[in-house]
Amino acid sequence: MDFIFQSSPWWIFVCLLVGAVYAFAMYQPLPRLAGSGATVGGFDKRTTYGLAALRFVVVSFLCFLLLNPLIRSLRTLTEKPKVVLAIDNSESIAGTGRPNLDKALVGLQTLRQQLADKGLDVSIRTLADTVTNGDLTQIPFTRRTTDLSALLAGIRSDYEGRNLTDVVLVTDGIFNQGVSPTFGQYPFAVQTVGLGDTVAKKDIQLKGIIANRIAYLGNQFPVQAEIVSNGFQGRNATVVLRQNGKELGRQSVNFTKNDTFNQVNFQTTATQKGVQHFVVEILPQPGEFSTRNNRQDVYLDVIDGKEKVLLLALAPHPDVKAIRNILERNQNYELDVRILTGTPAEATPPADKTYDLIILHQIPDNGGVGSPLIQKYFSKNTPVLFVLGNQSSLGPFNTSNSVVQVSAQPSQSDKVTGVFNPEFRQLNLDPSRLEILSKLPPMSVPYGDYRLQPGSEVVLWQQVGSIKTAKPLLALNVTSPRKTAVLAGEGLWAWRLEEFALTDKQEVVDELIQKVIQLISVKEDRRKLRVYPIRNEFVAGEKVIFETELYNDIYEEIFDKPVRLEISDEKGVTRSYNYTPTSTNKRFEISRLPEGAYRFKATVTINDKAEQSSGQFVVRDLQLEALNTTADHGMLRQLAQQTGGQFYAVSRMDDLVKNLTSRSHPARLTSTEEMNELINWKWLFFVVLTLAAIEWGLRKFYGGY
Repeated sequence: MDFIFQSSPWWIFVCLLVGAVYAFAMYQPLPRLAGSGATVGGFDKRTTYGLAALRFVVVSFLCFLLLNPLIRSLRTLTEKPKVVLAIDNSESIAGTGRPNLDKALVGLQTLRQQLADKGLDVSIRTLADTVTNGDLTQIPFTRRTTDLSALLAGIRSDYEGRNLTDVVLVTDGIFNQGVSPTFGQYPFAVQTVGLGDTVAKKDIQLKGIIANRIAYLGNQFPVQAEIVSNGFQGRNATVVLRQNGKELGRQSVNFTKNDTFNQVNFQTTATQKGVQHFVVEILPQPGEFSTRNNRQDVYLDVIDGKEKVLLLALAPHPDVKAIRNILERNQNYELDVRILTGTPAEATPPADKTYDLIILHQIPDNGGVGSPLIQKYFSKNTPVLFVLGNQSSLGPFNTSNSVVQVSAQPSQSDKVTGVFNPEFRQLNLDPSRLEILSKLPPMSVPYGDYRLQPGSEVVLWQQVGSIKTAKPLLALNVTSPRKTAVLAGEGLWAWRLEEFALTDKQEVVDELIQKVIQLISVKEDRRKLRVYPIRNEFVAGEKVIFETELYNDIYEEIFDKPVRLEISDEKGVTRSYNYTPTSTNKRFEISRLPEGAYRFKATVTINDKAEQSSGQFVVRDLQLEALNTTADHGMLRQLAQQTGGQFYAVSRMDDLVKNLTSRSHPARLTSTEEMNELINWKWLFFVVLTLAAIEWGLRKFYGGY
């Protein structure tokens, strides 16, 4: 321990001088009383010197502390060497039988005890990242996934900078999540113990299912099953597709080789809305190693959510066909085309039908044919896309839209091309791709003045020849009560034809029109309660997490309102929960939900009014541990070799014990230098206080003032 001064050590003499002067001033010699050995102050000579010494020590030391000296100390720690026993506690380990597993665990138990006896610090880790200190034979091998890379990476992170010498990894080498552990770099030796059987089993596996996640009501959709077999050459198997116990189809598959890969395709129809549960199963065969991998579940969200679009045109026109082709490329749209001057069957849409978007081609028209019909849709604030043409009536158009006002002479038009507005950022459009617009044929637009309305944004400007104008060709307004877009010209069909001639594709123009339509037709969510799972699918065993949003009448987020959540499974069993979201935690977690499709409904009372939110989600049982039952000891040998360890079979557990216990495991010494201010030593305060109190008490005792 050393003193370090932050100023010159010569100041110590100043501190001593101050203490001496202070003590001398307090206890200077006084005249003696006649006939007595005492001084005038009442102290004898010895007492005076003693009190002066106390005052000298206290004052000098306080002055010394003002110099703020530092104390440098060196602390040495002894850290025991550490060994981690990392155990793969997944289902595939137990699936190979308990005898070999129990033998390995007993050997590890012995190893742990012997290492502890030699002064090593031994800890146990499993795939769940838990530390086990009890009987190793009681570890439950129920983990549904295996991520060996994450297990070793977690050990590396937790023991960084510590004296970890070896990790004993007990596993079959099968991993179904993460990357191979051989890709990692580890600052310790990995001793691997191989469990399981490396010989391929006689088995039939349903390796995977390929199916859409979403289907539309009434549409057919495919379900493709991938089947792997081993040891069933010349045999047939039957694959069955079921829903709610009802068989929807079955097919036979022939295994022509000993090791065969086959695909089976089913076609079925979505007949019910919501999440539908289908089961694909291979009927068990005699002699199979396991039938757990013969079945997989398929969950399909069947929606009746196509947006209904009305394309209302004054007369047949090539642009009508172009718009129709653009919309029909997107399965989310259900298109209804009506031509007012066509046959009577096409003239008028059904009176009771509602639409999510109206496209008006040359309507309002000069003859006023479409005016009575469109007023019904305008009163409902249905989003509208206006396409102007030579038959458009600009007076009614100006009063019907919130995007642009056009003042033009009748029967006068202009030929313009489109130029993308780089300031428009509501859509993720690539300006470099839109440069092709300058090569496309000009559109015919009304010739006159264009005045944008407040809140409107321009997507394309008009360009006459090489001159870019301040007139919009394609603009929209999504801030008004009725979202509206305006395409101010006709000739869209020629754009699509020319793009195909230049690029052999029809992508740029179609994408532009589709995105504009999507932007003005998207529905706003005005609910005051929004409860939704963070994902639509969860894996069996993990927590299902819900997010909650609450809003008041002016759509400010609020908290601390009790929410009731009800979850129903496919069998109609309902689970009820109550929770209160706060500003710091808006989530609610549910554990241990079994596999299946679930519907949920959340309710809350806001301002004495009940609000509700509903939805659905799926909990899947992936059965990853059943898909591969052949141990991979080759990977374990490679991992051990890379890290300086060795591979051991279960029968050689004794060799592992001898290897680790016979080696020298020196402890590691760690020295730490610490710098502390002397004034921070609390006991010095009490020493100074005690000395000052003694001096003050003696003075009072002997009659000093």
